[in-house]
Amino acid sequence: MWISFTTDYGSLDGFVAACHGAIAKVAPTARVIDITHEIPPGDVARGAVVLAQTVGDLPISVHLAVVDPGVGTARRPIAVRAPDGLLVGPDNGLLIWAAEALGGVSEAVELNNPAWFAPVVTRTFHGRDIFAPVAARLAGGAPLADAGPRLDPAELVRLPEPTVTRGEGWLEAAVLSVDRFGNVQLATDALPAPLAARVRVHGEPAVVGETFGDAPPGGLVLLVDSAGLVAVAANGAPADIALGVRPGDVVRITTEP
Repeated sequence: MWISFTTDYGSLDGFVAACHGAIAKVAPTARVIDITHEIPPGDVARGAVVLAQTVGDLPISVHLAVVDPGVGTARRPIAVRAPDGLLVGPDNGLLIWAAEALGGVSEAVELNNPAWFAPVVTRTFHGRDIFAPVAARLAGGAPLADAGPRLDPAELVRLPEPTVTRGEGWLEAAVLSVDRFGNVQLATDALPAPLAARVRVHGEPAVVGETFGDAPPGGLVLLVDSAGLVAVAANGAPADIALGVRPGDVVRITTEP
């Protein structure tokens, strides 16, 4: 069985290796795919976006995700079943968009079975002490029901839905993410309508295209990205710098006659 692994732990410390070790102790034959460990510290929304946009490209897996600024507080540790996979992590909104990408939440439990945890559970490292051992047991075929009591899926924490509004010839959408190239992904899969060859994005001129090269060097291009979402890119340059935006900001796009 596969386990995917997403965190904000980075690579400077031994946190990721410790979690790999916790998995190997329980399920030594499990295969782990590291999605990323470079989520900005505590950025649950960014983790949720990356996870949701990646799980569909993976084999059926247990998806272990830990971006957990509330570790050790009253926030619940959970596991969620979807038609095309299982997800394990904190109940802070991190897992829900990915679960929906996998067919929707069909079952959820609160993790409270100490026999599934590390022998000692610390207050600050639930990734190693709770989530990794649970993911390993599930990958080994243990029943989800044995992990803890059932939860009403409607009571799971959800992140706010990103802003998207539109009208005749204009669109306003929240910045969902900015990748390492500076491409600005918006929270919509539909371009403004009616569509013109040229548009303005945040007041800046841009062209509508299909590739980065459809804009002149340094110029902005509005396109549909590999996740099927509208994005603003710049040919050979970071579009987020050109626009002065970051995740959560709302970008206005208007068509030109």
